[in-house]
Amino acid sequence: MPQFLNVLKGDMSLIGPRPERLVFVRQLEKEIPHYHDRLLVLPGITGLAQVEGWRGQTSLQKRIERDLYYIEHWSLWLDVKILFKTIWKALAREGISEPGNATMREFMGSEQEPEN
Repeated sequence: MPQFLNVLKGDMSLIGPRPERLVFVRQLEKEIPHYHDRLLVLPGITGLAQVEGWRGQTSLQKRIERDLYYIEHWSLWLDVKILFKTIWKALAREGISEPGNATMREFMGSEQEPEN
């Protein structure tokens, strides 16, 4: 719910790259080419990387690739597709938690592939 308030205030978007914790931003800007481009748009509550399964303990490089793809190919139609995929996954309870856990483990930088 607090994220929706941030959307209403204009600090976030409904769709866009998920925000990263500040402690990682400085490190990732040094390590990953074009990472800074993610910061040129408002962060979103949901995004392309998330609906394609790139979240939690998955490849950070792939998540950033999908975020950059979103930024470069943005369209209203792409946002609508992401929004409907998000709603579908939430209703199907797909990718909400890690098997055997109530929530996802904290991201520690692993390179695992998403389970689709």
